[in-house]
Amino acid sequence: MSSELVDNTVAAPHASGQALGAHGVSHLRALEAEAIHILREAAAELSPGVLLFSGGKDSAVLLHLAHKAFWPGRIPFAVMHVDTGHNFPEVIEYRDRMIERYGCELIVASVQESIDRGRVREETGPRASRNRLQAVTLLDAIEEHGFRCAFGGARRDEERARAKERIFSLRDDFGQWDPRRQRPELWNVYNTFLRPGEHMRVFPLSNWTELDVWRYIREQGIELPSIYFAHRREVFERDGMLYAVSPYVELLPGEEPFEETVRFRTVGDMTCTGAVRSSAATLDEVIAEIAATRITERGETRADDRISDAAMEDRKREGYF
Repeated sequence: MSSELVDNTVAAPHASGQALGAHGVSHLRALEAEAIHILREAAAELSPGVLLFSGGKDSAVLLHLAHKAFWPGRIPFAVMHVDTGHNFPEVIEYRDRMIERYGCELIVASVQESIDRGRVREETGPRASRNRLQAVTLLDAIEEHGFRCAFGGARRDEERARAKERIFSLRDDFGQWDPRRQRPELWNVYNTFLRPGEHMRVFPLSNWTELDVWRYIREQGIELPSIYFAHRREVFERDGMLYAVSPYVELLPGEEPFEETVRFRTVGDMTCTGAVRSSAATLDEVIAEIAATRITERGETRADDRISDAAMEDRKREGYF
């Protein structure tokens, strides 16, 4: 891999214009150091591992950090995409380009294959989504490949169920999360012991915010899918959210497509990911927009989180993240 891919030099603390902490280290440098420490710790203690890659901004940052953590060697774990078949085309194209750029092994776990094998049953109707089916596909892939840990890009600021999540999150031999079995994490010391059949979900970005992620993307020059920036798209409105018109979504009576300038704050299935009206076409404009908002990206644009107050909590127990 070319050394031009990523500049691994740690910039001067004041380079991003951030205030310095008590030890002369900027906020982003401290977050970066913590994430790299977590990646190295998990890779050393929980091999073989896999990085879960959705093609969104958080997993893009995570892949970038993994490259920095193990440079000049290769990233010592595979990258997995749980493919629902209902993805934005721009995201699939971006995924393939990033995998080639970083020289990673890509594992595609297919929800369609899970449906064909009878492992899950697909929903039908105008509000049908494959989003919740991903848990079974993911757990099957983890078991098939014998992964002991799976890195995810979840952050504690995203949603209530994630706010109380550990950085090293233990999953039982059914892939489920049990709050009573989670371990204390004091002084950056992590308990990585696993019994047969268990695995760990590891979240190096736990202490980042959405604004931290965007500022780091700008600082590091990380490429993102084009849907994160303002563009013209045919959409329709449902339940107060704008959805992209696609072959995977059946319109309800009275729903009429129209063209709007939008961008997406998060990446998910086209069936459950809403857009926001926005003219933010550059990183600086997106950061200014995020700095002014008081609603998280999942709260504003993810229909799968609006099913119930405990929607994410329920999916976490099932092994979703």
